[in-house]
Amino acid sequence: MIHDVHRGIKKNKKRKRVGRGPGSGHGKTAGRGHKGQKSRAGWSRLATFQGGAMPLVRRIPKRGFNNKFALKVVALNVCDLDAAFSDGEEVSPETLRERDILKQRYDVLKILGDGELTKKLTVTAHRFSKSAQEKIEKAGGSINIRPGKAPVVKNKMKPRT
Repeated sequence: MIHDVHRGIKKNKKRKRVGRGPGSGHGKTAGRGHKGQKSRAGWSRLATFQGGAMPLVRRIPKRGFNNKFALKVVALNVCDLDAAFSDGEEVSPETLRERDILKQRYDVLKILGDGELTKKLTVTAHRFSKSAQEKIEKAGGSINIRPGKAPVVKNKMKPRT
């Protein structure tokens, strides 16, 4: 029934005013029930709480290690460069982003040697595999190695003056 679709739906619903006397319907215990932990002021629980049972997150063993300082390396094969670029062009992280070949964020670009390269390209990246380097140079191209992120030096002693 099309006339019944919006029945009972209020656009601007008033908030529930609890603890405002018996006439409101939410007086006395203010919707908290009688006694118990949840009825008290300041009650909160962890998202993992399971009624006193050992939580699932503590029952399951921890596995592995996630290095938050590890560099995100993205790999690209020479066959992908062969398909995307024409002869004599320059390949760099900027040109790859312009052509929507690598859209995600990364710290290091590595060129791998899967596939064939038939075009002469000037490739700029942070790392190259040996096979990729050989294939690029065999096709008449050249490689440029970009420096990576500089390591952070902490607590280095200053020379005395």
